Amino acid sequence: MNKKLVSLAVAATLGLTAITASAEDMFRGAWYAVPGVSYMNTDSDLEADNGAGGFISIGKELSPSWDLQGRLGYNRADEDTGIAGAGGKYKQTTLGLDALYMFSRDKFRPFLLAGIGAARNDVDYSGLGLTDKKKTSWLAGLGLGAQYLFNDTFGLQADLRHQWSKAEAQNAARTVDADETIGNTLFNVGGIFRFGAPAPVVAEAAPEPAPIAAAPEPMPEPAPAPEPVKCTPQMDTITVGAEKLFGFDKANISDEGKDALNEAAAKIKANPELKAVIVTGHTDRIGSDAYNQKLSERRANLVKDYLAAQGVDPSIIEAVGKGESEPVVQCTGNKATKKLIECLQPNRRVTIQAEGQKETGCN
Repeated sequence: MNKKLVSLAVAATLGLTAITASAEDMFRGAWYAVPGVSYMNTDSDLEADNGAGGFISIGKELSPSWDLQGRLGYNRADEDTGIAGAGGKYKQTTLGLDALYMFSRDKFRPFLLAGIGAARNDVDYSGLGLTDKKKTSWLAGLGLGAQYLFNDTFGLQADLRHQWSKAEAQNAARTVDADETIGNTLFNVGGIFRFGAPAPVVAEAAPEPAPIAAAPEPMPEPAPAPEPVKCTPQMDTITVGAEKLFGFDKANISDEGKDALNEAAAKIKANPELKAVIVTGHTDRIGSDAYNQKLSERRANLVKDYLAAQGVDPSIIEAVGKGESEPVVQCTGNKATKKLIECLQPNRRVTIQAEGQKETGCN
């Protein structure tokens, strides 16, 4: 009657495919373009209708939390003084730089924005003594919005912002009195076209190592009755390739991943003497410590839930996130380039370790 340690490890490299997307999944330092249309609610001092226009932005993912967008916009509205014989247009051209604080790197990405730049306001109202009154000034803006990515290359962006600038439009009768700071509110919608992001690195599945063989039995010493031979501990290890677990940009386990975890669950259930199953999530160092810690916990919990759904006793499963604290490889560089992402690939993993005691017979 002897004790035997049964240990099962499943290692997975969860590459650039999203669990709910992440600093290392959906954030890859991509550039993107956002062409779109705008609806403008003009300042009441301008005595103009609400108008419409368009814009083009060029953006860059700077970090898991920040984007920077350069923006060129143009809007125009009809004069609306109500005075007979009056007519014309109010036109605004803007060139600015927006900083976006991203609350998430999931498919749905709400954000706050703040911007600065320059604006050219052109008030051209005939019959009111305001013909071609142009003013170039500073521009400041605040707003909120959201992005939604349908896939890694295309999505939508919408935002509502208020923009301040200065105009020079005041006639003698003060019918139009916009010779000061004005504020226009804009609602913008555009398409996101991402480019320049390193492609997901797909690693080949690691070969399954052979089980470590038990140590050879010692030869019994001569005796009238041979003594029983002691059994030695055994370790059974299975390694599963990274992308078998999660398909690209998916929050659910892929069919290949289910097959791998089904195999692990079957081995655990086949050993009822197991007392604990520890699922540990790990990430690489791209992104903040806090974000990677949460990501590793989400990964571990996702695998834990799947094992429980396959019949593994949930009371013996513990999910743990280690974030980036236990790397297995070290790589140089800080920028999220394709080379660095590929180098750090072994650090993005989930391990499952089941331990317990089992009585075995001996020869």
